[in-house]
Amino acid sequence: MGLWSRYVLPRLVDRLCGAEEVSALRAEIVPQARGEVLEVGFGTGHNLPFYDPAQVERVFGLEPAEEMFALSQRRAPVPFPVERLALEGERIPLAPESVDTVVVTFTLCSIPDVARALDGMRRVLRPEGRLLFLEHGAARELRVRRWQERVNPLWSRAFGGCQLTRDVPALLRGAGFAVEALREEVAPGGPAIAAYIYRGVARPAGR
Repeated sequence: MGLWSRYVLPRLVDRLCGAEEVSALRAEIVPQARGEVLEVGFGTGHNLPFYDPAQVERVFGLEPAEEMFALSQRRAPVPFPVERLALEGERIPLAPESVDTVVVTFTLCSIPDVARALDGMRRVLRPEGRLLFLEHGAARELRVRRWQERVNPLWSRAFGGCQLTRDVPALLRGAGFAVEALREEVAPGGPAIAAYIYRGVARPAGR
């Protein structure tokens, strides 16, 4: 692991993901979490202040990067247990149908085998459970998408494998989720190639 990935990138991502505009989007999604929660891509803990302590029993934070998780320790304590799972998104070490909510925020873009990771999220969700997502991805506007495709190779190398061109709703449906309450927009304060936002709720289909 190079100096950029170990020391610079975690702090850069922490700063970008903590921007006021991004926090406003988190405030719409994260408080909907209930019960036993799995957060995939826990990162530096930006979602912690937005969980409703009256509704959340425990958060499993799946985060393989020690440097990212260490930064989360600076945040104010929360009144529910937070347990780190130090594994990648493709390796969720929880039993089938063991959590009520899965939360993914700005995570699906950077998991190498995102289909496998989504299969795992569906596996651990209880039949009535929900997946809450807030992600950036492929823009609907063709001009912006073409720029995303041009920039993506360099962007991915600079930002730890982050992909600009993933179609989030299609990925969710392909993994067996029924997508509900989907909203799409270009978030204010960021370049359109990186700020096309999908947010909403998905449930395991066919259960």
